[in-house]
Amino acid sequence: MKRFYLIGFAFLLLFDTLGQTGFKFSAINALPLDYSIEWVMRILSNKWIYITTLSYMGAFFTWMVLLKKAPVGPAFAASRLQIVTVMLISMFIFNEQLTLTRCLGALLIISGIIFLAFAEKKLSAKKGKN
Repeated sequence: MKRFYLIGFAFLLLFDTLGQTGFKFSAINALPLDYSIEWVMRILSNKWIYITTLSYMGAFFTWMVLLKKAPVGPAFAASRLQIVTVMLISMFIFNEQLTLTRCLGALLIISGIIFLAFAEKKLSAKKGKN
């Protein structure tokens, strides 16, 4: 079952990261904003809007399957790991700066996931003894 969680969360992380990155590419390609039919056609002819849509659909279905099997607390926390991966990917693709505040935020997210995993493990061990 642990392998199922790891594979499931890896797919969720992949879909979420690709979705967020694709959303940024879509927004960049939507510029300049002019609210015309040509603008809508430019967006609809952009491949990133479809990649983003498929990524969000993949994330949704992966999340639904994981919610049936995984403990909700750690599952929700682990799903937020995509914030860290998007930050790291954005450094390379969009040349965004890695600031101290972002690093601290990433450390807090990762720490929270680790603490929740230990708490869930401890709770599972208690339930197993009873």
